[in-house]
Amino acid sequence: MAYEKNRRRPPVEDDGTLIEGRNAVLETLRAGRAVDKVFVAEGAHIGDVAAEARRHRVPVVTCDRRKLDGMSPTGNHQGVIAQAAVQEYVSLDDIFRVAEERSEVPLIVVCDGIEDPHNLGAIIRSAETAGAHGVIIPKRRAVGLTAAVARSAAGALAYVGVHKANNLASTLDELKERGVWLFGAEADGTVGLYDAPFDRPTAIIIGSEGQGLSRLTRDKCDYIVSIPMRGRVNSLNASNAAAVLLFEALRRRTQGN
Repeated sequence: MAYEKNRRRPPVEDDGTLIEGRNAVLETLRAGRAVDKVFVAEGAHIGDVAAEARRHRVPVVTCDRRKLDGMSPTGNHQGVIAQAAVQEYVSLDDIFRVAEERSEVPLIVVCDGIEDPHNLGAIIRSAETAGAHGVIIPKRRAVGLTAAVARSAAGALAYVGVHKANNLASTLDELKERGVWLFGAEADGTVGLYDAPFDRPTAIIIGSEGQGLSRLTRDKCDYIVSIPMRGRVNSLNASNAAAVLLFEALRRRTQGN
């Protein structure tokens, strides 16, 4: 059997969002930079890093060292890599402040477990072009503001803020307390797209690629909205569904019908 000699792992693009090594990750966390996740190799003796991450409420993911080898731009990760956000997250107050400054009824997009960075980036792009005031994503079991998300958003992150919710259910409750109506997107909706009252304060909720809306999120929705379709394929991907609902909301608000 023949073997390839000196085969090297292709270099990983260094986009500045992957922080490698114990000291570098510790200082990044202590400095308060927005970090989405900390990946720790199984068996690595870096309890101080894990403790600091948890103190800042950053999820810690334990994984095989080979995963870190594949992520590492330098190959010298020392058993720990932090995935930092390409942009700082905003608060809920910031989102509502944008709507107030524009003298507009709030329009918000909530992503319930979007894991594909290209989908999240496309949703952020649609949100910005439709005039939404902000996007909300959960802290866990979802992609954060990675470089791939920024590329797919095609510049939209410079104009629309993204809030990372520590607890999505509690955040949805807070939106309702602030007078926002929750519109979940599902194929078996209780109201059609063209009948949904998007002219009121609105949060459009898009479920995950595989499972759709979580049960808890669905139960909190005021409306479950379905998109009319005539083709043989009976579903849209998450970013397409978000765009359809967003631009119907925009049409309703600009035309008043």
